[in-house]
Amino acid sequence: MSDRQPADSPPLPKGITSAEVLRSRKPYRVLVRGQDRGRWTDFYHAVLTAPWWLFLVGLATAFVTVNLTFALLYLSDPQGIEHARPGSFWDRFLFSVQTIGSINYSLMVPKSEFVNAVVVVEAFVGFVYLAMMASLMFARLSRPSARVVFSKVAIVAPFDGVPTLMFRAANQRGNQILDAAITVTLARQGVTSEGLAMRRFEELKLMRSRTSLFALSWTVMHRIDEHSPLFAASWEEWCDRQMELIVLLRGTDDTLADTIYARHAYGPGDIVWNHRFVDVLSVSPQGRRVVDLTRFHDTLPIA
Repeated sequence: MSDRQPADSPPLPKGITSAEVLRSRKPYRVLVRGQDRGRWTDFYHAVLTAPWWLFLVGLATAFVTVNLTFALLYLSDPQGIEHARPGSFWDRFLFSVQTIGSINYSLMVPKSEFVNAVVVVEAFVGFVYLAMMASLMFARLSRPSARVVFSKVAIVAPFDGVPTLMFRAANQRGNQILDAAITVTLARQGVTSEGLAMRRFEELKLMRSRTSLFALSWTVMHRIDEHSPLFAASWEEWCDRQMELIVLLRGTDDTLADTIYARHAYGPGDIVWNHRFVDVLSVSPQGRRVVDLTRFHDTLPIA
């Protein structure tokens, strides 16, 4: 029997492992249609949540696009820029970069009324672009974020004689998260008495859902007794009803004095039965507590 299959689960077809069945099932995904993407706030949210490489590429693309546009305007007046080669688009592009960047090289200078007017417009565009870029950079860098790591798997093992669901979390920054609270919600497919299929959510009762100081490792536990919605749930039920554990941790970062959040999810393939976590807490020779995150995700079978 696989370690990821409960003892009371129905037997699998001959020659098929539980891991193969899990791989054959498509993960639960949400596709939203008909969204209104025309709002500026949505664009601002997308900019703040985009990866850093994409954000920097976007800034560079906007910068080049603006300078290409003004270089075309300068090119329409062949004699409007002193010392610029006639018909040279590259010289006009460099002149645009120097103008929008307030670079005073004094080699190419405007000499016609048209070019001077375009320079005024480009200077204003440069001020706006610089202000937007600085504000977006500050907004991205100042966003409070948590560096909380959750164990890759959750385990179900006896604890004080009762089957208990367990997973653990750790603060990778090494500082302190004050008044930390964690909630675990069970999401599963259900059918109402009228035959309507819908996604149901139920919060699991935890043995300890809050801690005044979260600095090291935290093992979150839920007792699977007769009052638990997970009581007697078989492995097939976990898969067929698309059961998922949604974890949300929140607290106050003592360095930033800001509220931070961290979330994680466990699906059927992330639950391991009859295992225990490897101990990651120890004490150094100097008397300091040590958290070994290199073994944070490791488990051992229960003999």
